[in-house]
Amino acid sequence: MTAKTFEDLEVWKLAHQWVLDVYAASSTFPKSQTFGLTSQLRRAAVSVPANLAEGFKKRGLPDKARFYNISQGSLEECRYYLILIRDLGYADTTQLSQDLDRISRMLDAYTRAVLQNSR
Repeated sequence: MTAKTFEDLEVWKLAHQWVLDVYAASSTFPKSQTFGLTSQLRRAAVSVPANLAEGFKKRGLPDKARFYNISQGSLEECRYYLILIRDLGYADTTQLSQDLDRISRMLDAYTRAVLQNSR
């Protein structure tokens, strides 16, 4: 089945659910982190499905690839934040990290497929 909107993409669905999970987990962080780590993590997490959505509508392959690459970069930024959160003892980030890995692999495969199918 060909996706008609970004909401049809399995990778977007997983990324969106992951953002909801990030919001839930970060709601338990210390209040002192509201404008620090909580805000940074949420901003980077939201960037993943948002850039997938924006890239989906781009017509040119370089534009599509750029937005998907931004999503991948935001995932890596989140990877560091999850390490920091774990090490500070704010939350157990095991599941969020595993989900991040899955989304990253799916996004990589999706990007490669988009670029290869256009040749």
